[in-house]
Order: sequence, then C-alpha cells, then structure tokens
Amino acid sequence: MRKPSKESQQKSVRDWSRVKLTCVGIFLGLAWVALWSRAGYLQIVAGPQLAIQAERQHVASEIDKGSRGEIYDRTGRLLAKSVEIEGLFVRPKEIVDVDKTAAYLAKVLHMKEQRVKQKLQSSSNMVYLSWRVGDRTAAKIREAALPGVHFTKEFGRFYPNGHLASQLMGFVGVGDVGLEGLEKSFDVRLTGRQAKFVVQRDASGRRYFFDSQGRELADINGHDVRLTIDAQIQFFAEEELEKAVTTNNAKAGTCLVVHVPTGEILAMANYPFFNPNVGRGISPRVARNHAALDVFEPGSTMKPLLVAAALQERTVRPDSTFNCENGKFGLAGKVIKDTHSYGVLPVNQIVRVSSNIGAAKIGMQLGSARLHGYFEKLGFGRPTGLPISGEGKGLLRPVKAWSVLDLATASFGQGVAMTPVQMAQAFLILANDGVYKPLKLVADPDGPAPPRQPFRVFDADVARTVQRIMREVVHEEHGTGRVAQIPGLETGGKTGTAQKAGAGGGYGNKYLGSYVSFVPAIGPEYIVMVMVDEPEPSHYGGVVAAPAVRDVTLRMLSYLGRMPETVQLAKSPAASAAEMPAASVGPTKADKDILAIAASKSVTTRAIEVHSVPDFSGMPLRRVVEILAGKGIVPRLEGQGLVVSKQSPAPGAPWPGEKQSEFVLWLARPS
Repeated sequence: MRKPSKESQQKSVRDWSRVKLTCVGIFLGLAWVALWSRAGYLQIVAGPQLAIQAERQHVASEIDKGSRGEIYDRTGRLLAKSVEIEGLFVRPKEIVDVDKTAAYLAKVLHMKEQRVKQKLQSSSNMVYLSWRVGDRTAAKIREAALPGVHFTKEFGRFYPNGHLASQLMGFVGVGDVGLEGLEKSFDVRLTGRQAKFVVQRDASGRRYFFDSQGRELADINGHDVRLTIDAQIQFFAEEELEKAVTTNNAKAGTCLVVHVPTGEILAMANYPFFNPNVGRGISPRVARNHAALDVFEPGSTMKPLLVAAALQERTVRPDSTFNCENGKFGLAGKVIKDTHSYGVLPVNQIVRVSSNIGAAKIGMQLGSARLHGYFEKLGFGRPTGLPISGEGKGLLRPVKAWSVLDLATASFGQGVAMTPVQMAQAFLILANDGVYKPLKLVADPDGPAPPRQPFRVFDADVARTVQRIMREVVHEEHGTGRVAQIPGLETGGKTGTAQKAGAGGGYGNKYLGSYVSFVPAIGPEYIVMVMVDEPEPSHYGGVVAAPAVRDVTLRMLSYLGRMPETVQLAKSPAASAAEMPAASVGPTKADKDILAIAASKSVTTRAIEVHSVPDFSGMPLRRVVEILAGKGIVPRLEGQGLVVSKQSPAPGAPWPGEKQSEFVLWLARPS
C-alpha cells in the first residue's frame, strides 16, 4: 500500500488548525456574549436591588451621645466632670459555657454567682452586668476571652474634690441622668444630646467615619455650668462646720457665706458629708441639701428682723424701753421666759442680751397684721427661687390663724419655720441697707428669673440702725455674740437658740444653735451663717456656732487678702503652721515672688490702714510679707522657718521711712 505523500500530510494538519481556531473563536464569542448578558442583567434588571444590598453591607448608621457638661466654681475650678468608662454586658446566645463564665465573672466583679448566672441565662439579646468596670478588672476579663462577654463605652460622673459641696452638687445615676442637687436642676442643660452618623464598613466589618460634616463638627456635648461658689471658701466652711458639729456632739450642721453687693452665695456647706463618686449606698438623709430643703424655727435670730420692722413702722424708737419682767412673763395661760432676769431694757439691749420677753412686747406693739406682712416681704413662706430641686418654702401660717400668743412667740422666732437660705435672704435685705436683692447661685448660665424684682423693705437709716445694734451683740458688754469677736475688725451678729418641736407635739429637749454675722458690721460686705443641729451639752448659738463663724471669717478674709493688719493670724486656723508644707524650712517661691514685686513698688493691698508697726510675732511669714509689701517695704530675713519670732522695728514703732533703717524679720520653725 502506498504511503500518503508529504504534501497531503501537511494539508491535513493545516485543516485541523482552522477548526481549532474556529472553535476557540466561537467559545470566546459565546463567553463574551454571556458576560455582557450577565452584566446587563446585573446593571439593568437586578441593579436597584443589588444596590440596596450593597448599601446595607458597606454603609451603616451609628448613634452617638455627647458627654455631660462640666460644672465649675466662680474661679474656674472644676467641680464635676464626665469621664469615659467601660460598661460590661453579655449576649446570652453567644455564651458557650454558662457555669464557667458565671463563676469567673462573679469572682472578678465581686458579685454573687447565682445572680450572674441568672443574667447569663436571660432570654434578652443583651444584658448589662456592670455600668462601670475598673481598668484592672476590664483587663482581666479581656485576657479570659470569654465568648459572649463584651465591653461598651459609657460616660461616668467624676467629682475631683470628693465631698466638697456634695449636697449642693448632687449626683448622677445610671444613664447619665441627674438624680439630686444641681445635677438634677440643670440636667437638661448638662446632658449631652444624641446624633446619628453615617459610617462605611470594609469587608471585615470595621467602620470608618467619612462624613466631613459628621461627628467632628456636630455639637452634641452638654453645656457647662459655672457657679457663684468659691471652692476655697467652700472648703473653709466645710472644715469649720465639721469641727463645730463634732466638737459639740451634734447631729448635723449648715454654713452659708453670701457676698452682699452681688447676692452671690460663696459657700453652701452641709455636714455630714458624702462622696458623690460612690454611687451606691448613699443615704437620702445625708445626701439632702439641708440648707435649701430643711425647715427650722429660727429662734432669736429673728429679733433683728423684728426690730427692723418695728422701727420701720415707727412703733418703737431705738431708745424705747420695755419691762422684761425679771425673766418671767405670763401671757394667755403660758409663761415666756428669759435665760436671765432683766428689768427695763431699751430696744438695742433687748437684741444684745436676746430677751424673749422684750421681743414679745415689741411684736405685740407692732401687731399681727404688720409683723406678718413684713415676714412675707422678707420671703418667709415661699422658696427663694434658687435653682435647687425641691427647695423648701418654710412655714408661715395665715395671719387669721394667729393668736396673741402666736404673735408673741413669732416675735422671737417660734411658730415660724424657714430654710437656712430663706434666713440668709432675709438678712441680705438688712445688710443691703433694706433693699431686697435675690440670692444668686449660678453665674453662667443666668439662673431662673427671681420670683421678685428688687424693692425696698426697710429705709436705709432703719437698716443701718439695726446693723449698729448687731454690732453691739459682738462688741458690747453682755453681748451674746462676744465669742465671735475678731481683734481689729468690727463685725455684727445675732445668736439663736431654737427649741425643736418634739415628736409628740409641743417642744422637746433638743435645740438648734445658730449665729448670723455681718462682715464688717456697718455696710456689710459678707454674711456668714452657721447652724448646728442638736448640740450637746451646750446648745447656745453663741457657744456652738459663733466660734465657727469667726474662724470661717478669718480664713476667708485671709484667702481674699482682706485681713486687717491688726489681726493676730497666728491664732486663726488660716494662719496655723500646720497648714503649710511640712517640708518647707524657709521662704517659698511665692514669698520670694512677693518680695521681688514689692521691690518694684508695684504692690497695693486693701488692708486696713494703721499708723504703727503691728506685732508680727507668731504670724506666718507669707502673710507678714504681704503686709509689708503693701507698705512698699522689702524685709530682710534672718534664720530658717515659716513663722516670725522677732522683728525690728519693734511693735508699736512708727513705720520706717525711706531714710530709716531696714525692716528685719527673724524666723523660726513652727513648734
């Protein structure tokens, strides 16, 4: 058989090549048509539905809540701040081993295992175990890598000064909601708002904020609040109040400091204290702002207000006299008593020695209608209007319900009840030369409109007359407020010893001792008030409350640079060497700065002018340097220490002139 020729073999190979190329072309063409068909279907037919699905997978919305606003004092010191904390929650459906997870979480969270187990077995999708988890605890839980256990960011309230002004500030509960105090009153302003943001997710589910007008620019944080409180004066008030309550074995106490020209409250202290950073276990009794919520009978602190009303109505004159019946006065089947037997006393001495009988006769001469009318003008029976939730309005019965005995007892502060801030508001009228001025607690934003606009209650000469009478209470013989004297500074005051009502009606054997002070006595710039509840064994306001008022005043004036040069600061808590750093053995940097400024003759002070050199012995170096700097004197310091032990020129000598010898201070360490 003959073999195919070489030429025929080559032709056969070429024919199959064409077939292959044709098949490949047909296949590619069909594939191309299929792809275009699929693309057309996806774009035209299924496009809208796929776009929705893609948006669900790659774009999501997130709700974010701003942080709570901060609270500051008048000088900008931080009183309350929101900090980011971690909350712990579980998803019960994701938990693999309930027993193991419950045992571990109960141990690290210090919770009962059975309680944790119940939450882990809940039918809910998400259950919170703790709203606030510490950093160390959170780290331990993360290391355990327990399935179904998750963390979330929350905002928690932090009070950097602990119990400082705690009853005034209040506290915040779960969900960043204000529950008490100013936190509740300004909850709407302080609370951060919620905002919805659009975010993009990658294939792993991680989210990216891409809206340039979103989270970064949205104003969702709460607004701040600035108070009239001065944190340093608040500290002085709380420390001296605590001392007054504990020293006198009392149950509680309140202290208020008011700046008369503005009506601003500089301190509102309550004792016992509580720490608002500890959210659980706070007793409602301790957390109460007693200064604004609790009512009491003022007792003898009512007498200056009574006398002002009687002088205003011209029913008495400053030299009018009343028979105080040698300490016992029968009226309507009852006996009104004084602590001492007094005969005939003028009006000023009735206030000075605090005669109940004299006050009752002044009130009876004034009459029920007029006295009740002045009580209403002074603000008794209605809240002061401070932005404090639940502020008390006191107790002032209708004048029609008053008997002759009610008129007499109301004249010396029984049968009428008020809050401490109401009492401060009434004395603010006297201190402000007879013009009503509302108390102020919030500097920014402006607080709510006062319930009443300023108006005159007493003539200026009447208010000044009462101020002089209150000065006698402190500085004249037999004055009940002599304990509150501050050498070199004339203050006015009035003591109060109110018998508290008993549980079964009538009056019991418990008292409230109080003292109200004007600083200075005439044309006061500050009002300082202290009340001590149920002191024992002594219950007189001049004994239990007046010393605290004196010490608060000393420390406040020293802090404000208003201390008279003649006051021996070494006797006051503000000047005690114990308050100075124990490690210091010489002048501090601040003292050296003062000396440098004094050398440039650029220092001025508001201290009281005296014509001779005071006795600086025992006084703190820093205060002496401030006094001398105000005179343009740069002293030479000898020795090491913080307290002046000796000086040259000697006390009583004329101030050194420009051509006289230098001023030398010898220092000693505090003993």
